[in-house]
Amino acid sequence: MTRGNQRETDRAKAQKKAAAAKGKPKESAASLQKRREQDAQILREKQQKKLEEEKAAGGGGSSSGGK
Repeated sequence: MTRGNQRETDRAKAQKKAAAAKGKPKESAASLQKRREQDAQILREKQQKKLEEEKAAGGGGSSSGGK
């Protein structure tokens, strides 16, 4: 049995991870939905702004790669 020490260290690591996760407050369904809607609105605004910039630059179509 050479795995005794590994088992103990893994158990301690799992307990530490569980304790860290326990301290975080869970987000309610209503606030989660509200945050998702806000994030989606921000993304739509960014996409609209990018399209307007491409039209102003004379691109008008799809961009050719690059992040």
